[in-house]
Amino acid sequence: QVQLVESGGGLVQPGGSLRLSCAASGSIFGIATMGWYRQAPGQRELVAVIGSGGSTNYADSVKGRFTISRDNAKNTVYLQMNSLKPEDTAVYYCNAYIRTKVISVPAPYWGQGTQVTVSS
Repeated sequence: QVQLVESGGGLVQPGGSLRLSCAASGSIFGIATMGWYRQAPGQRELVAVIGSGGSTNYADSVKGRFTISRDNAKNTVYLQMNSLKPEDTAVYYCNAYIRTKVISVPAPYWGQGTQVTVSS
């Protein structure tokens, strides 16, 4: 059993900052790609991903404002969000491809989501 638990969402004014965290726990043998997605009314979209070696990729809309990082020892991924805009308002979901004792190839797991609201 694997769980992803997110924290750090909330209400912030335009121009402000938030830091999201997502910790994976359970019978984990290894974690490949970790990432953050978001969903406003409509479909879920990629925000940022980070590989096991630290390579990163960002949506064009967040480049230069958001930074993704990970702590492999803690099985945790972070999303530092600066210069937040109202259009960043969404539910943010953590995603990770995890190898377990039962499933030896990396399989996708999702967190429960955390609300980020950017409003004055």
